Amino acid sequence: MLLTVENLKTYFYTEEGIVKAVDGISFILPPGGTLGIVGESGSGKSVTALSIMRLVPSPGRIIGGELLFDGQRLMEKTEKEMREIRGNRISMIFQDPMTSLNPVLTVGEQVVETIMLHQKLPRRKAWLKAVEILELVKIPRARERLKDYPHQFSGGMRQRVMIAIALACHPRLLIADEPTTSLDVTIQAQIIDLMKELKKELNMAIILITHNLGLVAELCQKVLVMYAGDLMEYTDIGTIFRGSKHPYTWGLLQSLPRLDRPRSRRLEQIEGQPPSLIKLPPGCPFHPRCQYVKAECRQEKPELIEVSSDHLVSCWLYQ
Repeated sequence: MLLTVENLKTYFYTEEGIVKAVDGISFILPPGGTLGIVGESGSGKSVTALSIMRLVPSPGRIIGGELLFDGQRLMEKTEKEMREIRGNRISMIFQDPMTSLNPVLTVGEQVVETIMLHQKLPRRKAWLKAVEILELVKIPRARERLKDYPHQFSGGMRQRVMIAIALACHPRLLIADEPTTSLDVTIQAQIIDLMKELKKELNMAIILITHNLGLVAELCQKVLVMYAGDLMEYTDIGTIFRGSKHPYTWGLLQSLPRLDRPRSRRLEQIEGQPPSLIKLPPGCPFHPRCQYVKAECRQEKPELIEVSSDHLVSCWLYQ
């Protein structure tokens, strides 16, 4: 496996209490594979990605678990060693390109910096490679646009710049955290098509973090459904849409707009709100919102079990 995450736990120690942002997540990703991590806001998706990168902000800490990347234990790496891995072998596209790009530096300076830092190229060769990278992500007049500042780019083009920076060193793993947030549907489709092309061309693995199950269906082979920092369901993309087992996954699917339903039909929603990660309810964290709740759900957290080949579910309906 390229990436193995085993029983990952990342907590934030605040004045109000311990926020269990990620509480025992496990999954694997083969070379060239694609994994979608889905769930509502606050479910722990982005913290999972930051944990893999070892970029958890204070007051957060990874308190347990194992992170194996390409046979190396990331938890044992020093900060200097992690800087060599970040951007070079594991890259990440952050949610908002406008806040992720430095507004006072040109786009070219920001792309070139990554190339010079990780590939030790002289500045002239790094600029030539930066032109190639911008052309790769289909930015027109790449040589001229390198001299522009982020505010001179549209939202879709800024997102392409972020992808260019992430791909500058041809990483083996790309983590895309909400790469199409705030973009209109036409640009969203272009960004996803671009990622599919680059994945095929560069043979890299991708972790896609999103609320949008439609994007997951377009790009991913496996899906991990998270809720309140925990893993609810983990299987392949076809099974999620045709044979999902967890009530939370059913709720996410039912809330999607569909072309085969009457236009007058209202979208279904999951009643209630996600729980506080400081004061999680006893038992299954989803039970206060679940239509199929049983007595066991309120008392004890269900184990993660294999309901069929390569299909894991944490729910008392199948214990």
